[in-house]
Amino acid sequence: MAPYMRLRQICLVAPQLAPVISDIAGIMGLSVCYRDGNVAKYGLENALLPVDTIMLEVVAPFKDGTTAGRFIEKTGGRGGYMAIFCCSEPDERGRHANAMGVRTANVIDHAPYHGVQLHPRDCRAAFIEFNHTEGSDDILGAYPPAGPDWQSFIRKDVTQALTAVEMQSPDPQGLAEHWGKIIGVAPTGEAELKLPNAVFRFVKGASEIMSALEFQVTDVAQVLHAARAKGLAVAGNEFLLGGVTFRVS
Repeated sequence: MAPYMRLRQICLVAPQLAPVISDIAGIMGLSVCYRDGNVAKYGLENALLPVDTIMLEVVAPFKDGTTAGRFIEKTGGRGGYMAIFCCSEPDERGRHANAMGVRTANVIDHAPYHGVQLHPRDCRAAFIEFNHTEGSDDILGAYPPAGPDWQSFIRKDVTQALTAVEMQSPDPQGLAEHWGKIIGVAPTGEAELKLPNAVFRFVKGASEIMSALEFQVTDVAQVLHAARAKGLAVAGNEFLLGGVTFRVS
């Protein structure tokens, strides 16, 4: 089987889960497909919403001393937490990253799912995770972190797709090359990493963060109106939610 690499999930972190999840669901027309009890051992609660076949997850700490809590303190709550990729060989990608000096932070083995999480300090900007689910190379197949029937929660009446992830850095080209080496995708001249189902775009900014998510929606004005109705400040075609800029087109 030829190796593949796709964006599977974006994880945001919030001080509390409820307002952020209900705002995302209400504004973007998405439905929660799963809340994973397994994350409680990390002092977290979570909820996942499918955006077509890419999961949008929000995690929130419910006790002190969690990695997610430290992330909020360090960043002031600005920036996405984790980019999760499904691939054919997560262990091989992990070994490749280790050889670059990027440490493994955590290995998750819940058969048929196997995930390798890399250290955010070494990745820069956000955690990277590689995972694979045995017998699920179909993008609409089983994906245990999203629950047993996540496919039935896909809604496309408001939001069609998550198309791009914006990463910010004082050295965007350098960060693009670093992430490109970890992921195994060579950057294009525009400091972009093109995956089959999404683009990672690297732009100039004061600090290294996952700064924005870009969505294709059926009606831009409707989404912006819904964001204003939730009390969010809208500028142009974007608004801040869950620590990142939501940009709609």
